[in-house]
Amino acid sequence: MKTTLLEMVQSILNDMDSEAVNSLSDSVEAQQIASVIEDTYYNIISNRDIPEHKRLINLTSLSDSTRPTHFKYPTNTKQLDEIRYNITTGGTVEYKVMPFIEPLLFLDRQVTDDGSTVQVPDVNNSTTLLIFSDRSPTFYTSFDDEHIVFNAYNSSVENILQASKTMAYGTVYPTFSIVDAFEPDLDDNMMPYLLAESKSTCFSLFKSGSDPKVEQAARRLKSYVQNDMYRTKQANKRPKYGR
Repeated sequence: MKTTLLEMVQSILNDMDSEAVNSLSDSVEAQQIASVIEDTYYNIISNRDIPEHKRLINLTSLSDSTRPTHFKYPTNTKQLDEIRYNITTGGTVEYKVMPFIEPLLFLDRQVTDDGSTVQVPDVNNSTTLLIFSDRSPTFYTSFDDEHIVFNAYNSSVENILQASKTMAYGTVYPTFSIVDAFEPDLDDNMMPYLLAESKSTCFSLFKSGSDPKVEQAARRLKSYVQNDMYRTKQANKRPKYGR
């Protein structure tokens, strides 16, 4: 069951034997606790692969004809697992997987293949890249972990690669709003863990020490959510050793 930010703050205030509130704006302490919950939330999601934070998203085009194959990672992107591009030249749709290659390999491939190329300035205007202009893209790289560069575009079809033709699948950081009715974007089974970790931090910060029972609950819930984050049962993932 989803829990609002206000309800979480009220629960923590009650356990800390602090003054009750009807709104986050009723006391400084309530706002401080809300801030702790926000920090705890981002700590939890930053080092875990949270299934409900995965999305199908479009890349963000630079909309720059001098950089026809450049995109930016979408806002709040944590990680992209795969990128596809619609390479069709007609009215049909044909999304082709664009594999990522390392930047130096990207540069090597751009000068060892015959074909029509254009000189494209990099995002810092410090050098130029050779980009093929006579074919659909087949792979991409990133030189700065902020911009995505495809190896080619078909100038007879489009002047620049289109954001609407991209389809990426990956993980995004959700927004957190400090308002009474806000519900953190977590599955129901992870909400108790968020509350327990936040409560433990609040006791440590505002009560000069942790509560043993709160610490025990937080540890138990941490172990539980590690193995129960997916709604659909997942196959056991075994390490690959290259054999």
